[in-house]
Amino acid sequence: MEKQILHIDVNNAFLSWTAVEMLKQGSKIDIREIPAIIGGDESKRSGIVLAKSMKAKECGIRTAQTIYQARLKCPNLKIFQSDFKVYKKYSDALYHLLLEYTDKIERFSIDECFLDLTNYLMKDTLFNKAREISKRVKEELGFTVNIGVANNKLLAKMASDFTKPDRIHTLYAEEIPKKMWSLPVSELFMLGKKTVPKLYNLQIKTIGDLARANKMLLEKKFGKHGVMIWEYANGIDDSEVKYQTERPKGIGNSVTLPQNVSDLKRLEEIVLALTEQVTFRLRRYDLLANTVSVQLRTKEFHDFSHQGKLMLATASTKEIYQKAKELLEQMYQKQSPIRLVGVRVDQLIEKQEQQLSFFQGKQDEKQEKLDKAIDALKEKYGYQSITRAGKMNVDNILKLKDI
Repeated sequence: MEKQILHIDVNNAFLSWTAVEMLKQGSKIDIREIPAIIGGDESKRSGIVLAKSMKAKECGIRTAQTIYQARLKCPNLKIFQSDFKVYKKYSDALYHLLLEYTDKIERFSIDECFLDLTNYLMKDTLFNKAREISKRVKEELGFTVNIGVANNKLLAKMASDFTKPDRIHTLYAEEIPKKMWSLPVSELFMLGKKTVPKLYNLQIKTIGDLARANKMLLEKKFGKHGVMIWEYANGIDDSEVKYQTERPKGIGNSVTLPQNVSDLKRLEEIVLALTEQVTFRLRRYDLLANTVSVQLRTKEFHDFSHQGKLMLATASTKEIYQKAKELLEQMYQKQSPIRLVGVRVDQLIEKQEQQLSFFQGKQDEKQEKLDKAIDALKEKYGYQSITRAGKMNVDNILKLKDI
């Protein structure tokens, strides 16, 4: 199975996060809209520009310039101090939003993440997920991101560095010659500054030049690094997203349907497929959910959702699906076909916090064993290796015309 990778890069992170925090604290000025920088102490000659607004950039201010030089270029420049507590706060907020989409997140830096969505797309497209994430970050967190969409980490990273800000770019294998090979070789990911002049001496000035160069010659001159940069220039990268498991605050999944659906039975089958994936992740964390919510988006892009509380905290696919199905039936009116369906669980607790109830018995134990058996098969043979009878038609649904 081809990997489905996103690279998320916050646009102008330090200045954007400072702006969002100031606005939350009541500021009437969005420092992203004025000549402003994040920098050190102006009284010290060594203070440098860490981040700049677009207005400051238009004045000729560059990152890593001294604040003294920046002030000469823009006398009315506003300077704000670094605050890594604020940066960590918004970096963590982004991370927890992304955890709703996949467990496999590599925090590459404070403002960059790789996401592996290989088993989490539910027949949706990777580009649709990127678009949804971009929209949510903007609306819920108040800043923008660039997103690279690709089948490996290298290409996703390269794509996210294309035109900024607030853009989504794809970079698939067939797009490499057109989108990547014309770039200066210095823009290739993981190519050190000291290597660039050595490549220039070999008449290698673009990424395309490097891709077409003699691999053995590069290995002879640069060793293993030469092989790596040749592979990167050709879009070859087998590295995995290096993630650490972290407890999410909520778990959800949604799918944008290729065709609009208006049949309730078909919508129930899609909700079951989403519920199964949500509860699969829930059990992997040894967590239980107290609430379930279902989201629908109509073909006119109207969103509405219902939330319900479970009688007891659970990770049971059957019980959570029953509640999700009940919510769907309550909220769905056939006045408009549906283009997106989502299921989410919240108010999560550790399994050991579960309060035993008089009503829990052998049937619950049997259901738990069944869920564990299905999970074990998915872990061993892949998520798509086994499916519940109730959602066997989902693949077909996603291929049909409007229903």
